[in-house]
Amino acid sequence: MNPTENHRGAQHVLFDADQLSGVEPYFFDPAALAQAGLLRGSAEGRGTTHFVELNGAPCVLRHYRRGGLVAKLLDDRYRWASLPETRAWREWHLLADLEKQGLPVPRPVAARVITRGLFYRADLIMQRLNGTRSLCQALENGPLSTVQWSAIGHCIRRFHDAGVYHADLNAHNILLDAEGSLLSEEDAVWLIDFDKGEIRPPALDWQQANLARLRRSLDKLAGLRSPFHFAEADWRQLMVGWQG
Repeated sequence: MNPTENHRGAQHVLFDADQLSGVEPYFFDPAALAQAGLLRGSAEGRGTTHFVELNGAPCVLRHYRRGGLVAKLLDDRYRWASLPETRAWREWHLLADLEKQGLPVPRPVAARVITRGLFYRADLIMQRLNGTRSLCQALENGPLSTVQWSAIGHCIRRFHDAGVYHADLNAHNILLDAEGSLLSEEDAVWLIDFDKGEIRPPALDWQQANLARLRRSLDKLAGLRSPFHFAEADWRQLMVGWQG
């Protein structure tokens, strides 16, 4: 990992020089990427996530957008203070740190921040984890094995033991091997979307709050989608994996 920064007026770019020799503005522009034949698809969430190809590598482009009621007023604008405090800079460096520790996260590629007056807008590019599906998608298709549920719990525990606080741990932000096969509890599960994540001293209170957020996500999806293969026994097995 070779973090490199470029600053041109109001535009600030951070990228890994081991993956990219440089960053062009069109890397963050879905329309320009499509015109260049580098757009490979998209997925809808709070905003649109774009799947792109850069230097022959599959990547994910995400534009930061607000959620909740404040989104109606500010949409994709955030209060400007300094580069290290922007969401893109913080998430890029957090992912780089987690990847260096060997935790299962997407590798950060590039981030961009554009300032204007009191506000900024931001984008993040990460490597795409090919051959994966979200926990939500997996449960819509069929039940998971006890080994898989245990592996999910074990994966979360690895992050918790490293002091990693995930601000939005839910069934969409856990990825599984699309083939559904696990060789051990050390692989085939990843966590994504570390916006507003941080490193904290390990403590049971915030760790339990993380798990409670995930449980609420699963319960909500079970009530909204049919079929959705989640039962109390599955959660107990996840906790078996988390408790080690």
